[in-house]
Amino acid sequence: MLFDKDKFFERYNLLVILGPTASGKTSLATRLAYDLDGEILSADSRQVYRGMDLGTGKDLEDYTVEGRQIPYHLIDILEAGEKYNVFEYQRDFFKAYEDIISRGKFPIMCGGTGLYLDAIIRNYNLLEVPANPELRQNLEQKSMDELIEMLRSMKKLHNKTDIDTKKRVIRAIEIEMYYRENPLERTNYPQIYPLVIGVMYDRKTERERITERLHNRLQQGMIEEVQQLLDKGLSPEDLIYYGLEYKYITLYLIGQISYDEMVRKLNTAIHKFAKRQRTWFRRMERLGVKIHWIDGHLSLNKKILKVKHIVEKCLQNTNENC
Repeated sequence: MLFDKDKFFERYNLLVILGPTASGKTSLATRLAYDLDGEILSADSRQVYRGMDLGTGKDLEDYTVEGRQIPYHLIDILEAGEKYNVFEYQRDFFKAYEDIISRGKFPIMCGGTGLYLDAIIRNYNLLEVPANPELRQNLEQKSMDELIEMLRSMKKLHNKTDIDTKKRVIRAIEIEMYYRENPLERTNYPQIYPLVIGVMYDRKTERERITERLHNRLQQGMIEEVQQLLDKGLSPEDLIYYGLEYKYITLYLIGQISYDEMVRKLNTAIHKFAKRQRTWFRRMERLGVKIHWIDGHLSLNKKILKVKHIVEKCLQNTNENC
């Protein structure tokens, strides 16, 4: 047995595996799920969409371990083009989480979207924010710079994706204005007591892995994947909204940039995205989240043993910040 699950649940009720893009967190999480009779709760803001597979790095082949299909949740739950936010993610997470617990399975959260991870680990208290067509129409008249300055006056811009596109900035302002006008009511979600493990490579290796993975996915048909989404009727604006692969490949497909420019700009953007992920994880640590980091260079078996060691150490020493 990897470790005593009953003792684990006396202190914790969730195992979290996080890390930046291309860190190998999914293969570790699914192997742990195999050993612990567990199920995966995805924490990725784009893997919720059907048909967006290569571009979001779903790596669905990792969910088959030793011939067994590992159950997963919060992947492929929406059609591409639909909007989804952290409030909805938190709601859907706890619905899936309580289902997993009710069946006696071991819940493992895995992902790299800092906002989604943080919302669960630090128990965000969120309200559902409805659309405000009148406000949106008024904001549309403003320039991008004016909108960003307006948003900056309302909150600190930790999340750079809020200012990726005009549509995102307007939505972020809409949310902030709603929160100001509506007092928060406590949600009835269960309290989460997580043990958080992170996988990280050194910067040089991370850059090499990101670039290699990008070229592999382009060869595997990532451009064709984006073309299929356009053929189904998604607008270029909708795909650009999702950023990274979908933004730059769409710009290439509609003739705004060349293939070489697309690859170069996309590669740079993914590196910057990984840097933002690392920054978010450091922020979580500053706010009190203990992340036990594992060297990405370790073999999968050694990572499993490292997780076992971390769990056992934390369970034996209740005074340790785990």
